[in-house]
Amino acid sequence: MVENAYIHIPFCRSRCKYCSFTSFVDLGLKEDYLNSLSFEIENNYKGERLKTLYIGGGTPSILTTNEVYKIISKFNFNRNPEITMEQNPDSVDEEYLKNLREIGINRVSFGCQTFNDKILKIIGRRHSSKMAIDALNWAKKAGFKNINFDFIYGLPNQTIDIFTNDLKKAVKLGVNHISLYGLKIDEGCYFYDNIPKNIADNDTQADMYMSAINLLENLGFIHYEISNFAKEGFESKHNLNYWNNNTYYGFGCSAHGYVDKIRCSNSNSLKTYIKNPTVKEFMHEVSKQESLEEEIFLGFRKMSGINIDEINRKYEINFNKKYEKILKKYSDFITKTELGLKLNNQGILISNIILSDFLE
Repeated sequence: MVENAYIHIPFCRSRCKYCSFTSFVDLGLKEDYLNSLSFEIENNYKGERLKTLYIGGGTPSILTTNEVYKIISKFNFNRNPEITMEQNPDSVDEEYLKNLREIGINRVSFGCQTFNDKILKIIGRRHSSKMAIDALNWAKKAGFKNINFDFIYGLPNQTIDIFTNDLKKAVKLGVNHISLYGLKIDEGCYFYDNIPKNIADNDTQADMYMSAINLLENLGFIHYEISNFAKEGFESKHNLNYWNNNTYYGFGCSAHGYVDKIRCSNSNSLKTYIKNPTVKEFMHEVSKQESLEEEIFLGFRKMSGINIDEINRKYEINFNKKYEKILKKYSDFITKTELGLKLNNQGILISNIILSDFLE
């Protein structure tokens, strides 16, 4: 049974200079897009009671509250669902957030990135530090208890002190969930062809990340996934569903889903999706070996790590024997837990290298 769903809203008023995600600034197609999105949901959603719904983007806060309501009203929910909506600080106000809370959104995620106004301007963000602070205060006033701020480290002209001071400020303001992402300049973003000056190298990014772990843990946050930190009880249920290798619907342009052992994705082309919202661009039935690899890859992203007995039972293997050479090779980076294994902090820094070795 599928109990989780992701919805992609691919519109932005402008593209940030580091962004290579699927997003479009042509808002003239918004109405057609929402009609196609509704059609896709109505033809694929089977009426299950959802535990989580996540509306991401793009900039979902481009939608009116009535448009948001029309989307979420298509779903059935458990008694205490987690319904998250991403926001940009420049596209919300007190009334908007109050109305979102009233229609059922109970978790908001703000793309803050930094409180440094000079850096915000360099990376092409539309908001200022004051706008981010106002958005947070309005969300709290509207009754939101579960609030995430995204931050990026390794930005142009960003020092470790600037970065850690951003985190201290967020905690002081009352944020109870923080997501951290190292700057990556991928093909398709403005910075790819216009490399900015004074960006952090890999070693400096690693120092920033380790500083964040020490700081946030000392401030009472639980480091529960490689990129995510939360006060107890405020971990993202939706994202944990991904990392636990469970199923989920994916609706909207470029959205990915995992249903009935099939991973699928919709077209990245806005016009193609609008024309044929139920046609999948990619579909792949996951084999037992692939599912095992995904379980390991995703499980090691969690700070609780993987449960070896559960994996042995589920996939009928002897994990320690099957991966004996890999475990020995990375013994300095993997730590034993009561239930299995996890990456230690040094292992996190080379997690992609370690986890790629588990793929056959």
